[in-house]
Amino acid sequence: MYEKKQGKKSFWYPFIRELDRQRGRGQLAVESPLLWSETELAYLNGSPTRVEVLERDEGIKREYNELDTVWFMAGSLFQQYPFDIPTEAFPFEIFKQAFVAVQSCVVHLQKVSLARRFALVPLGPPLLAYKSNCKAMLTAVNDAVQLVVDRPYKAGEPIVVWCGPQPNSRLLLNYGFVDEDNPYDRMVVEASLNTEDPQYQEKRMVAQRNGRLAVQVFHVYVGREKEAISEMLPYMRLGYVSDPAEMHSVISSQGPVCPVSPCMERAVLDQLVGYFEARLAGYSTTLSEDEDMLRDGHLNPKKRVAVQLVRTNHPHHMSNMIM
Repeated sequence: MYEKKQGKKSFWYPFIRELDRQRGRGQLAVESPLLWSETELAYLNGSPTRVEVLERDEGIKREYNELDTVWFMAGSLFQQYPFDIPTEAFPFEIFKQAFVAVQSCVVHLQKVSLARRFALVPLGPPLLAYKSNCKAMLTAVNDAVQLVVDRPYKAGEPIVVWCGPQPNSRLLLNYGFVDEDNPYDRMVVEASLNTEDPQYQEKRMVAQRNGRLAVQVFHVYVGREKEAISEMLPYMRLGYVSDPAEMHSVISSQGPVCPVSPCMERAVLDQLVGYFEARLAGYSTTLSEDEDMLRDGHLNPKKRVAVQLVRTNHPHHMSNMIM
């Protein structure tokens, strides 16, 4: 922001000018939803990404409110800038635009140590096409970031680069695009043991013994829904055990095995169906309506990318599978 205020005197002027032109827009010419209006954010209704956007926005506000402390405690960092303290020099909206511009330049480097996993490449993502399932990648060579291609390219042919193992929600937040063939995309389901259950402590111990937590997050990947349900069921059955003798049997067994009666199994499945139906109710469109919209060649870019995201994490197929 301070460099931008220096205008053409800044060494970074050509980069800043290009970043301003891009305004965090990725390969689909869409800004990060962090810069969307309330009306535009409504495109994401039903999707957990809408909550992620609001949480990220709150995090950016906290960063902004801490800027003055950094200014006073590490003044030497800012000595070359003869300007006012941050919150007096720049309103929050300007800071958020700068934050999004920088965020859109963060790249995941491959084949490097964890400490060197991320880099800032000012004109990288805005000028690259990203995919989740290609082989060309960005890596670190000495102190430089290098694009390593996977095959010979002809002049004028676009280079598509692997963007790292990121779900679509993060791709949209950081780079303004959604990859419909993303093998790392997932739906997140959170389940928890009832803390008011008289047998809560025993159940928590059994869960931990089997690699689960008292509050457990399950990731549902596209095409692997059955696998996700089979992981959820033993955990949920544990929550339904009420007979002390049955609980003793569970504690003494080595695996995550609960005695399953038809009545208990129906209750578990009904709870899962109810959960997914409640999530479905939050969406303002059906899956078929989303697909109809995507066939519309005149759909505005933000709406299109939002519909792509909503469609990829729609729980419709999960409730159908359980029923």
